[in-house]
Amino acid sequence: MHHRKWIAAAAITATAALQLQTTGAALAATVCNRYCDGRDPALSPGDRVPVSTGLYGRSFKVHVDDADAMIWASVDGGQPGDQVWLDRSFDGGRTWNGDSRLGDTSVPAGAGGWRTAMYNVDDWNAQGVGVLRACGKAGDRPEIVCTAWARSTWNAWDRRTAAATALMMRYDRGTGLFDTNGWWTGANALTALIDTSRISGMHSYDYAIAGTYDKQINSAQGQFRNDYLDDSGWWGLAWVAAYDRTGQSRYLNTARADADHMFAYWDTKCGGGVYWNTGRTAKNAIANSLYIQLNAALSQRIGGDTVYRGRAQAGWAWFRGSGMINGSNLVNDGLNLNTCKNNGDVTWTYNQGVLINALVQLNKLTGDTEALAVARRVADAATTSTYLNANGILREPNEPDQCSGDGVSFKGAFVRGLGVLNAAVGRPYDAYLRRQADSAYANDRTTFDAYGSHWAGPYVSTNHSCQHSVLDLLNAAPQA
Repeated sequence: MHHRKWIAAAAITATAALQLQTTGAALAATVCNRYCDGRDPALSPGDRVPVSTGLYGRSFKVHVDDADAMIWASVDGGQPGDQVWLDRSFDGGRTWNGDSRLGDTSVPAGAGGWRTAMYNVDDWNAQGVGVLRACGKAGDRPEIVCTAWARSTWNAWDRRTAAATALMMRYDRGTGLFDTNGWWTGANALTALIDTSRISGMHSYDYAIAGTYDKQINSAQGQFRNDYLDDSGWWGLAWVAAYDRTGQSRYLNTARADADHMFAYWDTKCGGGVYWNTGRTAKNAIANSLYIQLNAALSQRIGGDTVYRGRAQAGWAWFRGSGMINGSNLVNDGLNLNTCKNNGDVTWTYNQGVLINALVQLNKLTGDTEALAVARRVADAATTSTYLNANGILREPNEPDQCSGDGVSFKGAFVRGLGVLNAAVGRPYDAYLRRQADSAYANDRTTFDAYGSHWAGPYVSTNHSCQHSVLDLLNAAPQA
């Protein structure tokens, strides 16, 4: 395609051809995967152009060699002296630091277009997950223009794997966490990645399991325990998933430590239940749903167990009688500790999803048909609620435009639980989940499959919490 035209142009001047291969390459460390940075685009077996932009009649394009996971940039419709180059980012386009102006080159005399050499999208040796963009300028004007960011289909061959790869762009290889070291949201992100690995068969990011564990095992109170019992529940479930993925007993042992930590804060206030934090200031739905789910999950994996089984059953018996499931079959936030009654607070989506997940796990463990029936009632209420599903698309109460705060993780936990129930009862929620996934994909996505908070659109911003929530959705929904 386009590279044939540039081959002809390259014959014009040997000096310009040398510049094509070398100019700008010294600005960043050379990355070598299947091939090293600086490869001739004429050798590419394919040429996909996902993004382009214009400036003063020039067209700047990103060209992707998906087979080799490399990218080059081009300019056409220009004149001698016009410049074109690539920027490469390993954090989802937030920074590009030393990887700027890669292959910076100019249109040679007698030509109307030119191109850079090819550069690798990812740095496989350093676990760098990348995106690139084409930038350039007219030779006689100061303004610079850049395309949107793009990448190859390597580890991104469908909606699910592409979203997982965009999530890994936000993984901090130094801390083993995401973005600004989000704690419980990091547990959810890791769980979503493990689920993708299991469902898709893509194991490229399994290194994050040990990476997170080894770097954070001694944080806070150790074993992923801290002052918030729901945080310990999220991490415990992440390590159950890690155990299932790897078979390594250390992960199951940590999940047990987390469950035991939660149990230490069960008492008879309001008849039972675990507190939200070690200060014993609240008893709420999320901590207790996680408590049931984690204990039920552990008992399924520990031969001959009766301890965790008993805790899961006691947790549900208390929750069922607590009044936190309201008359509309939706779960409110928690209890008023003075009256031990439903506090009437917001029906956050994750309170629906985690209880659903917990009850499915309890049913798998004990055969409790009532637990599964309650899960169905809560799921039906949550998926048909116009309060939670404006125009049929799930929207968190008080959902922000920007991806910030804890709440943008909530929908991920909801659809994860709904997906578990869906698989357990014959997939009656397929149409609902597909509708959410199709809407997010069409209306709330960047050119490299990063997602924002509004599944109905528009896309505003992203972070690991928004991203894992959509990854949870894509894991649960039937694949397009």
